[in-house]
Amino acid sequence: MVSLAMDVRSSEPCPLHPGQRTPGCGSGTGGRITKKTRSRKGKRGRRRKSKKSRCNKSSPPYLPPEAEEGNIEYKLKLVSPTPQRFEHLATQLKWRLQEGGGEAVYQIGVEDNGMLVGLSQDDMKASLHTLQRMAEKVGADITVLREREVEYDLDRTSRKITEVLVRKVPDDQQFLDLRVAVLGNVDSGKSTLLGVLTQGELDNGRGRARLNLFRHLHEIQTGRTSSISFEILGFNSKGEVVNYSDSRTAEEICENSSKMITFMDLAGHHKYLKTTIFGLLSYCPDFAMLVVSANTGIAGTTREHLGLALALKVPIFLVLSKVDLCSRATVERTLRQLQRVLKQPGCNKVPFLVSRPDDAVTAAQQFTQSTSITPILLVSSVGGEGLQLLQQFLNILPPLSSSQEQEELMEQPTEFQVDEIFSVPDVGTVVGGTLYSGVCREGERLLVGPTDAGGFLRLRVGSIQRNRSGCRLLRAGQAATLALGNFDRSLLRKGMVMVSPRMNPTICCQFEASIVLLFHAKTFRRGSQVTVHVGNVRQTATVLCLQGKTLHLSDVGLAPPGYVSRALARKRTVEALRTGERAVVRFRFLKHAEYLRLGAKLLFREGVAKGIGHVTRLLPNSNNQDQNQRPHRHDR
Repeated sequence: MVSLAMDVRSSEPCPLHPGQRTPGCGSGTGGRITKKTRSRKGKRGRRRKSKKSRCNKSSPPYLPPEAEEGNIEYKLKLVSPTPQRFEHLATQLKWRLQEGGGEAVYQIGVEDNGMLVGLSQDDMKASLHTLQRMAEKVGADITVLREREVEYDLDRTSRKITEVLVRKVPDDQQFLDLRVAVLGNVDSGKSTLLGVLTQGELDNGRGRARLNLFRHLHEIQTGRTSSISFEILGFNSKGEVVNYSDSRTAEEICENSSKMITFMDLAGHHKYLKTTIFGLLSYCPDFAMLVVSANTGIAGTTREHLGLALALKVPIFLVLSKVDLCSRATVERTLRQLQRVLKQPGCNKVPFLVSRPDDAVTAAQQFTQSTSITPILLVSSVGGEGLQLLQQFLNILPPLSSSQEQEELMEQPTEFQVDEIFSVPDVGTVVGGTLYSGVCREGERLLVGPTDAGGFLRLRVGSIQRNRSGCRLLRAGQAATLALGNFDRSLLRKGMVMVSPRMNPTICCQFEASIVLLFHAKTFRRGSQVTVHVGNVRQTATVLCLQGKTLHLSDVGLAPPGYVSRALARKRTVEALRTGERAVVRFRFLKHAEYLRLGAKLLFREGVAKGIGHVTRLLPNSNNQDQNQRPHRHDR
């Protein structure tokens, strides 16, 4: 036994490799590793692995460090603060609510660096009580989103981390508002899903829930949406759903809600593609919901709608409908198909399947923080599967624009886009649209145009309605309808704007845009006629010239210093463009001049050919008439 132990521990020269010493190559074993040696080494390796795994388990997990800006706040604990500390905490809560547009998320039990420490049950209860007092002081409500347990330290003491949503409607607003555009192929269940969400009743399997959304008789007869319809879904301060199941009118929904989701039901048939593009560009949705039928998968206009949302940089999430009609294997096959499309180089998205309430909270938060995350939800409008997860996801979904951006837009002159025109009995002419910048009040006097002659007319705003309920003040980014009294409807058209008299609106027939050709079967040439969409403007235009750049972007890294700026400054006229190529194109409207903004997103189409870009230069008309014409006779 002693000699064996000595041989194992010895380190003599190895007979196979002279000059090297190998453990275990002693005279007693002849360079062989015995079975007992292998067993000892295996035990030591297993002990090392188990020790490492215990160390990994004991190390606390982390969240991203707390950001100074934004609406997310980390707090280790809020136990019995002093009066001075409580005032500071309340002021901090006001700041987070302002950053989130009326919503803030508190992570209780987390340090500022993101380490998940956790609290005991008593400390967590006291911290939530303090947070409730803080919310009451600023006039807000709190809702516990989720609780998680963490194992911290070697004693494996179970501690909790609580995520709390704090919501407060700003004093100068009636409710928080988000706009969601609903996309998808025809017969994918878009209108039915919206009917179930807004009416609060499941569908009977034959489309009963969608009847209230249709605006025309032929839509009811065919079951296909051909126009843009709006539906609202509300959430109160505690996160509970407010819809027509417990409210008779839209005004009651607005009064009982602190957050409103306005759905824009867009057409799915390819024949109404121009209406879908108009809705995406004119109404400026915050998010897009792409509905895909589980039994048909990606078909029809699904890819086209997905491409439009990606090209216009609208954050998009997917809803897989009609899961009750398919087997589990069919649903999984459709999911794999969606995941492959989202991971393609043109999309570069990360699919996030929402299957639990915890996933809905995580998806809603990461969706706005990262542009690559794409949540996927599975729902059934007949059986009701997944509807609660979708409602929870929409409730937590935060606004994209910050309070600072909103304030900057409100300080600019008033600019209202005219998207729809109505004649209402006993009210007169009514226009619907979106306020791009500034504020609009009842009784305010504005200029509307451009007319066919290229001028602007004066008018007066009578009353304002948002989501079918009256309001006295309209802010930038909000959609509403404005009553214009006896103003002649024949003088108005879609694509006009209503601006402040102190503005000097510039109209143009020609403009330049930096574009990329998304698809064309042949080539895009000078003289081509395309349908141009810029905001609420939709008109046929002719391509006057194409100017290409002498240096391709992929060659920038190979060019010598100083050559890039000189090469990019020189432009040359090109004959044609092919799919994927970029150029600066000069367009000319065929019918009449339009009001455009520098930097506005542009989309043009010619049959199946499509391109996208932004306006870079306006060429005002040299023979423009006086833009501040005499007031209309009904406005005197």
